[in-house]
Amino acid sequence: MSPPASALVGIDWGTTNRRAWLLAPDGTCAAEAADDQGVLAARGRFEASLADLLLHLPGVPADAPVVMSGMIGSAMGWQEVPYIEAGQPLESLAQALVPVPAPTLGRPAAIVPGVRWRGDGRVDVMRGEETQLLGAVALGVRDGWFVLPGTHSKWAEVRDGRLVAFQTFMTGELYALLSTQGTLAAASRDPVASPAAFEAGVAAARDGALSTTLFGCRAKVVTGEMPAAHAASYLSGLLMGAEWHDRRRTWGDRPPAQVHAIGSRALAEGHAAAAALMRVKLDILDPREVHLAALRHLAPRVRQALS
Repeated sequence: MSPPASALVGIDWGTTNRRAWLLAPDGTCAAEAADDQGVLAARGRFEASLADLLLHLPGVPADAPVVMSGMIGSAMGWQEVPYIEAGQPLESLAQALVPVPAPTLGRPAAIVPGVRWRGDGRVDVMRGEETQLLGAVALGVRDGWFVLPGTHSKWAEVRDGRLVAFQTFMTGELYALLSTQGTLAAASRDPVASPAAFEAGVAAARDGALSTTLFGCRAKVVTGEMPAAHAASYLSGLLMGAEWHDRRRTWGDRPPAQVHAIGSRALAEGHAAAAALMRVKLDILDPREVHLAALRHLAPRVRQALS
């Protein structure tokens, strides 16, 4: 039997931004706040920065614990928290919380550990996405494939509530770099959204090596085969298509009927288009609701884990 729930402050503390929620004892969201005080901005003053954030959450009980996830647990964060190994039940994250010394806060604080996966000679890591996946499991999605789009897009396989494997794609970071610097930057100016160019990029990513298909984006523009305004859509299709075609090769002749995306509609839109081209349904889970579900799972267990 779980201990009674109590109020909890949950923070998704990333590299450049952070978002906080106050979860009431009845599981509802009593307040929330967001700012640009990510790990880079708050470095060297994390405790004071957290105290300031709590002032922007009205009604926080004096003894409500704080649970943080994301890059706050990395080497450049408040305290480096070792990764736990993939394969464990996501619901066991409550027992893996790592306390953070915060004497001036007057309340317990802890960080959710990231996860490491190793297999076939490869290694991969995540920080923050494990909490979102916990939320999905708490909402009843205990099996299937997930994509978590962003700067570093994550693909994860969950079986019976266990994170059994995952892989990272630097899709968002590559798009930002390639569309603003280097050879493709000039071809990507003044973009106009083109679904046809995006679809062509997804198709081109199927057979060619990414480095050569990327140069093909410039070649199409300079030879007049594609308007320069459509280059950004084509580039997006190439990068996102590389993710999906890699997954298709993993799935072989047994692709899933559905993939779950955890991300805003804006971030998941391209994945929805790529999924449709692959004849796979994309189920979009709202990241706010997913995170709140994770906090509801953690709330009755936090004090016991930190005692």
